[in-house]
Amino acid sequence: MNNNRRRNFRSRPQKNSFRRRGGAINSNGSNGINNNGNLNFNRNGSMNNIHNVEKTMQKYQQLAKDAQSNGDPVLSQNYLQHADHYLRRYNELSEKREAFSEKTVSEEKSLNIDESAEAEKKETQLQTN
Repeated sequence: MNNNRRRNFRSRPQKNSFRRRGGAINSNGSNGINNNGNLNFNRNGSMNNIHNVEKTMQKYQQLAKDAQSNGDPVLSQNYLQHADHYLRRYNELSEKREAFSEKTVSEEKSLNIDESAEAEKKETQLQTN
C-alpha cells in the first residue's frame, strides 16, 4: 500500500445545488473552485530527475518531427519550444550533477590527506616511544 499517495476525493453533490440559502459559499471564504489541474504533474521529482527530463525532451523532439512531416509548422515550432525548455533544464541538472561530483571528489581528497597526515603523526609518536 502506498501511504504517500495523494487521494482524490469527489465532492458530494448538494441536495439543492440550484439555489442555496445564505450569503457565504464556504466558511473559509473561497469561492468553491477547486483548481488542482496539474497537482500530479511534478510528483516524485520528475523535473529533478535527469533521466525523466531527457526522455521528455526526446518525446517533444519526436513530436516536432512528426508534426513537421504532417505539414503543420506551427505545431512543430510549439513542440520544439517545449523541447528547448527541457534541454535547458537538462543542461541545468547536468551542471548541478557535475558540480556535486567535483565537490565530492575534492572532499574525498581532503579527507584522504587528513587521514594520511594523522597516520604519519601516529607513526612518529610510535617511533619516539
